[in-house]
Amino acid sequence: MQELVPQKRSDFVTVLAWISIALTGFATFISLIQNIMISFFFPLDIIPQALQSPEAQQQIPHVFRILFMNIRLVFLSFLVVSLMTLVTAIGLLRRKNWARIVFISLMALGIFWNLASIIVQQLMLNHIPQVPLAADTAFEQNFTRMMTIMKFATFVLALGLSVLFGWIIKKLTSPDIRSEFVKG
Repeated sequence: MQELVPQKRSDFVTVLAWISIALTGFATFISLIQNIMISFFFPLDIIPQALQSPEAQQQIPHVFRILFMNIRLVFLSFLVVSLMTLVTAIGLLRRKNWARIVFISLMALGIFWNLASIIVQQLMLNHIPQVPLAADTAFEQNFTRMMTIMKFATFVLALGLSVLFGWIIKKLTSPDIRSEFVKG
């Protein structure tokens, strides 16, 4: 009688799963607290009134007014994505193929999100009202320099995370890694 040799489990999947469980467990907890806070302690009824003012109409871009009007949905979405990623990471640790596919999809979504954040950042930073600083040009120069460094750093971070997520997708779709996962 032939003995079944257990499939070798890669350290990559195990480490990826545990790191993801730790990070998304924390993110889920924080997101849950945020949802509780926004629901019970934040005066959501003043947002529509504030966004209808002429100043808000001129200073806040339309996209951001929509986000503020749906702030509860925004926070709930983060909770759902965090929880879904946590469940998927646990499935990844257990070598479930559905979890591998969902995790790959979440990584692809992360790439899209990071690249879109670069565009959103430009929209946000371009709408920051200019503070009249004629009396202090040194401050104005330092503020401009700080904004440039911030734009560059977030660009590098978004690009770096996108490359990392792409590498994770490549590893999870490799034949050796795919063979570890059971259907179902």
